[in-house]
Amino acid sequence: MLLQRLTSPSLIGTHKSFTSKEEVIKYMIDQLDQQGKLHSKEAFYQAVIQRESLSPTGFEGGLAIPHGKSTAVKEAAFAVLTLDKPLDSWESIDPSNQVEIIFLLAIPENESGSTHLSLLAELVTRLSDESFKNSLIDSKDSNELFQNLDKHEDTEETIRTEKAPQNTKTVLAVTACPAGIAHTYMSAEALIKAGKELGVEVIVEKQGANGIDGRHTNTQLREADAVIFATDVAVKDEERYAHLPKVKTSVAAPLKNAKRIVNEALEKSEKSSKKEFTAILTQENESDSKSFKIEIKDSILTGISYIIPVIVAGGMTLAAAVLFSQAFHMQDLYNQEGSWLWLLRQLGGTLLGTLMVPILAAYMAYSIADKPALGPGFAAGVAANLIGSGFLGGMLGGLLAGYFLKFLKRKVKPKGTFAGFISFWLYPVVGTLVVGSIMLFLIGKPLAFLNEGLIEWLKGMSGTNALIMGAIIGAMVSFDLGGPVNKAAYTFCIGAMASGNIVPYAAFASVKMVSAFSVTGATIIGKKYFTKAEQEIGKQTWLLGLAGITEGAIPFMINDPLRVIPSLIAGSAVTGAIVSYFHIGLNVPGAGIFSLALLKGQPLLAAAGIWFGAALIGAAISMFLLIATRQRKNKKEQITKTAA
Repeated sequence: MLLQRLTSPSLIGTHKSFTSKEEVIKYMIDQLDQQGKLHSKEAFYQAVIQRESLSPTGFEGGLAIPHGKSTAVKEAAFAVLTLDKPLDSWESIDPSNQVEIIFLLAIPENESGSTHLSLLAELVTRLSDESFKNSLIDSKDSNELFQNLDKHEDTEETIRTEKAPQNTKTVLAVTACPAGIAHTYMSAEALIKAGKELGVEVIVEKQGANGIDGRHTNTQLREADAVIFATDVAVKDEERYAHLPKVKTSVAAPLKNAKRIVNEALEKSEKSSKKEFTAILTQENESDSKSFKIEIKDSILTGISYIIPVIVAGGMTLAAAVLFSQAFHMQDLYNQEGSWLWLLRQLGGTLLGTLMVPILAAYMAYSIADKPALGPGFAAGVAANLIGSGFLGGMLGGLLAGYFLKFLKRKVKPKGTFAGFISFWLYPVVGTLVVGSIMLFLIGKPLAFLNEGLIEWLKGMSGTNALIMGAIIGAMVSFDLGGPVNKAAYTFCIGAMASGNIVPYAAFASVKMVSAFSVTGATIIGKKYFTKAEQEIGKQTWLLGLAGITEGAIPFMINDPLRVIPSLIAGSAVTGAIVSYFHIGLNVPGAGIFSLALLKGQPLLAAAGIWFGAALIGAAISMFLLIATRQRKNKKEQITKTAA
């Protein structure tokens, strides 16, 4: 990259005197404005100052690189200034840094992901060479400094071919900063350069604004000796590096002393041997691509991991509201809009009814196509809520958003002048419009038709055998745990209650405990057949069950639907049939165990015993089936593995 293309002698000042950072920035902005690079110098000044407030732009060795990305910039350019008297008041990564050479970068907003990154990376690479930096500082005038900017190009090939000390070690590194732009790439360059000087192969994965750049392959992970995490945010997929000795530091640390960090990683690799590496992916090539089946599975598991905290928080909040209303006879307050109990109810209900599905869809999409898919993924989840398709619709929307964005990223790559526009506008906007439209206008009507058909079918059975009706309601409640089939059963039960038939809702409320209780029981009694993650989920689902919240069993259903769904349906159908057979009724919409005191149709103790006992019987049946089917699945997988 030729630096001279983005500046001119008119944008370069040498051996000037200033007393503050603000004076320097204003002077350099004036130079850019005079050369016609800005639409508004005031607006650009605000952009630069705003960036200064985020993190230091001073580095070490007398260097500072302030920068601004703004629509006030006509075309990408940079100004350069050297000082007669260094400034020690410029906020820097190295507190002792005395700034004597400044590069002010002016970047149009739509080039934030392209020109900005490449220019920063090029500057950091060159300025880490002391002789190059000193040649600029020592330039007598602006013309000499301008000529020296690209003298580096003449000697770069020679530098690359110089023999470094021999070392057989390979060190991986991950760099990431909150913005995912400047420090992420600058830190990576510093580590790579330090590795070359030490004769160590340093392979850096940049986790930046456009997702993962230079993702480490399974081969690199297997052969590496250590890893460096130079990050200020969480490392994505950190479990990939579990087998390696680690050095953790800030993203800015390599800019101060990258050699020390690389040497520290080498020392750790000598002192502690790495563990055996287990490839996370079953299919691998040079780009570390996943098979379709693995990608779908990983996507689902990622979505689940993000919705579990929402399910627990929302479920417990809603349970507290229900407990207060029924234990202290506060049903009127519970239904009074604006009251504290109504607000508590709305908080829990919003977490479960509004946020859960969009979060599931968004992070499923994120797993497939990284950050650009988050916006369309959330949109798909919102659309799933609008059409009433529940978490199954959210899953479909998440997959749709992920694969559409993956396709879009492959066909429209963020390169050249419009790279920033593509990454930060085209991907999320086009993705949202396309995925949202498909969800709303293609999938919505069939699902609505299905829901209406199920409701009408249930209504037609209201006068038939109560036992059969209860079994059908029970099966529907646990068929999709809050999805359209469950909602169809709920609508029927509420409608029946409004018409004076209070039995269906009692069956519905009892069955809502079955799935949660059965999952907890299965992961305790059949502990050895379930993973640690499933065991942890099982520890808390019974609490959700007490509140009548079925969503706690969703991870089990999604992970193994062909075995889990029939297991839950069997127990739930029995529970619904028992409650209906004994004509237990419930005339107030309640939840789980908190409905005990409101049951009708039998003396209170008898009604409570039958109603809660039916839930326990159904849970026991489902628990047995969950354990049996999982045991059979594990045996089958073991036989397949042994045969292979």
